[in-house]
Amino acid sequence: MGSADLLAHLSPADQALFWKYGQGAKVFVPFQTVHQAFEFHARTNPNEIAVEDFEKQVTYAELDRQANCLATRLRGSGVNLGSRVCLVVERVPLILTGILGVLKAGAAYIPLDGNVVSDSTLKHAIKDSAPTVILTLRKFQHRVEGSGPEIVYLDEVVCRSHNVDHCVKPRDFASPRNSVYVIYTSGTTGTPKGVNVTHGNVTNLLCTSPGTLGMKAGIRVSQMLNISFDFAAWELLGSIVNGATLCLRGKSSKEWKATMRKVDILFSTPSMLAPHNPADYPNLKSVIVAGEACPKYIADAWGTRVNFYNGCGPTEVTIVNTLQLHVPGEIVTIGGPTPNNTVYILDENMRPVPIGEPGVMWGGGACVTKGYLNLPDKTAERYVPDPFADDGSYMFNTGDLGRWHSNGSLIHLGRIDSQVKIKGFRVELDGVSTAMETAHGVKAAAALLIDGELWGFATPGHLNPEDLKAATSKIQPYYAVPTKYLILDGFPETANGKTDKRILRQMAIDSKTDEKDSKPVTTAPAAAAWITLPPAIVSQPQNTRVPTLPHRASDHSLVSTAASTIVGSHIKEVDSSASSAIEKQEYIWSGYEEDDQPQKTQGRVVRNLRHQVFSLYRRLFSVVFLVNVALLIWVLVKKDYDANRLGGIVVANVFIGVLMRQEIVINTLFTIFTAIPSSWPLVIRRVAARIYTIGGIHSGAGVSAFLWLCAFTAQATKEMINKGKTSVRTVTVTYIILAEILGILVFAFPALRKKMHDTFENTHRFLGWSALALVWVQFMFLTIDYMPEGQTLGQTLLKSPQFWLVVILTCSIIWPWFRLRKVEVIPEVLSNHAVRLWFNYGVTPDAGTFVRVSDAPLKEWHGFAAIPIPGRTGYSIVVSRAGDWTSKHINSPPTKLWVKGVPTYGVLKLVPMFRRMVVVATGSGIGPCAPAIFEKRIPMRVLWTAPNVRETFGDKLCDSILEANPEAVIYDTRKHGKPDMVKLVLRLVKEFDAEAVAIISNEPLTQKVVYGMMSRGIPAFGAIWDS
Repeated sequence: MGSADLLAHLSPADQALFWKYGQGAKVFVPFQTVHQAFEFHARTNPNEIAVEDFEKQVTYAELDRQANCLATRLRGSGVNLGSRVCLVVERVPLILTGILGVLKAGAAYIPLDGNVVSDSTLKHAIKDSAPTVILTLRKFQHRVEGSGPEIVYLDEVVCRSHNVDHCVKPRDFASPRNSVYVIYTSGTTGTPKGVNVTHGNVTNLLCTSPGTLGMKAGIRVSQMLNISFDFAAWELLGSIVNGATLCLRGKSSKEWKATMRKVDILFSTPSMLAPHNPADYPNLKSVIVAGEACPKYIADAWGTRVNFYNGCGPTEVTIVNTLQLHVPGEIVTIGGPTPNNTVYILDENMRPVPIGEPGVMWGGGACVTKGYLNLPDKTAERYVPDPFADDGSYMFNTGDLGRWHSNGSLIHLGRIDSQVKIKGFRVELDGVSTAMETAHGVKAAAALLIDGELWGFATPGHLNPEDLKAATSKIQPYYAVPTKYLILDGFPETANGKTDKRILRQMAIDSKTDEKDSKPVTTAPAAAAWITLPPAIVSQPQNTRVPTLPHRASDHSLVSTAASTIVGSHIKEVDSSASSAIEKQEYIWSGYEEDDQPQKTQGRVVRNLRHQVFSLYRRLFSVVFLVNVALLIWVLVKKDYDANRLGGIVVANVFIGVLMRQEIVINTLFTIFTAIPSSWPLVIRRVAARIYTIGGIHSGAGVSAFLWLCAFTAQATKEMINKGKTSVRTVTVTYIILAEILGILVFAFPALRKKMHDTFENTHRFLGWSALALVWVQFMFLTIDYMPEGQTLGQTLLKSPQFWLVVILTCSIIWPWFRLRKVEVIPEVLSNHAVRLWFNYGVTPDAGTFVRVSDAPLKEWHGFAAIPIPGRTGYSIVVSRAGDWTSKHINSPPTKLWVKGVPTYGVLKLVPMFRRMVVVATGSGIGPCAPAIFEKRIPMRVLWTAPNVRETFGDKLCDSILEANPEAVIYDTRKHGKPDMVKLVLRLVKEFDAEAVAIISNEPLTQKVVYGMMSRGIPAFGAIWDS
């Protein structure tokens, strides 16, 4: 059937408008390939700046030389015409070197942002595209190593030579039909599809007006978008094929705005543009938006100050195939076809609809790409021969609904199928429905995009919306998780038994309109477009069965408020951030490494002396030690000393040292010092909060006791030799005690303690108990040695202060053993790396405490943070794999364990002393932090870094953390590499306006973060290991 036959049913006027409106201008494209266009400007304007960021500028000549050398290097690795290269990079000037080097070698590049792309997409892209080489930066080595293809590190192979002859361009065989890049669309039905785009597709848009957008030498062009987004190709390639300067935005919001203030041309999605005031950017001359529907208020606001272009087109028709220069006050449209392209509005039989009637938009002409990589059936389904061109070319079914306006521009009416765009990402609504149906008890589910919000519908009516959200979050990315839910007894159906989604849509709109506490709902044209569609496109509601009213969701919702769920005739908010925080974190921490850092206070020498050499822990140690030095001086001056007096000093120091490690004393001191209200001056609270450094007193007294014991031993030996009061038996026991304490101190040395931890535990326990027994023996012997004449041993002991000190310290050591019990444990295996053990034996600890557990109480004890759940009795602990004992209990979870003593306060007890706080945890450090997070006594921002967080610690724990702290930042170190923790924490402190920081991590990282904060005047607290 010829084109004339396909138009026969239209009126003559409509036939004429079909050709007039649907065909773009026929123009000459000056360049056949992207790199040829670039090379033209490198020859004509070699000294113009091609690309710049906040640290570096690269000229066209230098970029050309670098690209030539890289192309030669890639040719040496087997990259030739028709090859593909995965480009795993980030927003740095080298990105253009990588792109051009690949193109000059004859290959196509697959752009993937190493900071953002998910592991699954990265693995699929590498496998599906079968690249000859992976071109990346060294910082992303952990993400690509072991993938198979050769890995070339762009930042290590770039030629720094300025010798033109040294960087000779390889022979160029590329043509317009050769691939330039492959974009993997952000599909949510499962596996992303690789769209194969050619040089001719790209140069047709970027090298002809209006796609050039006035780009030329001296014009500065923004690079704001994710490089994996096809819209970003307009920035990256558009600037260099037109001789302009590409300005890479930084990662911080400050640098983002700074870039916008210095460029002439800005590419953006409407969502990215919405927070900005056009008046703040007087330099801008043109703004181009695409990727999602543009609200009229944005178009009007910007259109009064700049040339505001609104474009549309899926990746399959090369960035955009329609473009409109908006006139403020007029209707927002997507314009007409770009040059050498066509747009047809067809019905379901691929026949043109009358002008002004809605239909499906098909794109034809030079914009139509080669199809989907390795998906011939899908390509044949969406790409079909263009019957209106009659030249062998193809047209593509965009799946978008549209109609022609009387001015010859297109009005976008949404999607005919289940695929929509949310925040610039493609979302398959059927894929969202399928994900919701994985929740327990769901009989049917549906998803619709209504007024820009993703709604989820499900049956039967007793379902909990939070369960739907949790199930969907496990499968779909954050932007594909519904933010509103409508729970029904049953779905409305059409006469043929299909779900009537139009009725669902209207029910959702009505529920919003009826909500008394909500703002009036205005239905957008795209959302209401189904009302005007002809029967050929959308079935009419005949014999529709309507379900009963929505049911009330359960009152014990585990989720805080942020997105919405229908509850009776009211809208209840359901937090989408809990399911989305992990996905959105790249936007939370993006650019933290380039943030302006607060200046460190004081000079370097003073700063290091204050926060490192003379930390509060060491100051407390010094106070105790200096008191003992003063006592020594007094004893030497008075010359009033004997073994009995020196023995009393030893006992006093041992008494202080032991009590500083007893549960009752620790809890009492913590209770007193952390009772200071948050209304008190910060200078007082920041000092009082360091109560956890009382270990300095313990260590100071312990070392002093040992030194006094040495003095005592020497004096006792002297007296024994000189036939004084001290007996041989006393001296003999003293030497044994001295040897045992020396053994304890040797194994307690930090380096040796870490290396021989089990030996330390055993020797510490055995020598400690035996030393305590021998102290009693020695004390009794010494008391007898110095017992006054006429007194009995009992009378002497009752009058001896040392006796009562020994009694008290002995009772304090024994007391926890009176609370020894074997209790039942309910294990919850989180993964092969961690297990959560639940206890409920009548003890519910406070937040910020730890407990000791054992399965062999005479041999070993292990301390773990107690995690109470607000409103519930009992507690849990998280055991992660970190040694033989933990591995044993993860591989074979216990059902009973020994506990003793009472829960003891730790660092996180100080949290309520501050008004706002950043809490940092690495790996299993989330255990001690969890109670404070769950308690929610103060506003806090949580940072949790760990490899494979959900796989390691399980969905339940992760979701509960996100539920309690929806803005928690969970950083996957396996995916993103190890972060600069100081810079990242400083970013969060600044954004959250936090008063203080608390960290639970390993010793080196804790010390690094605490010093990094304290040296900048920010109170920071972390556990002490050397006590």
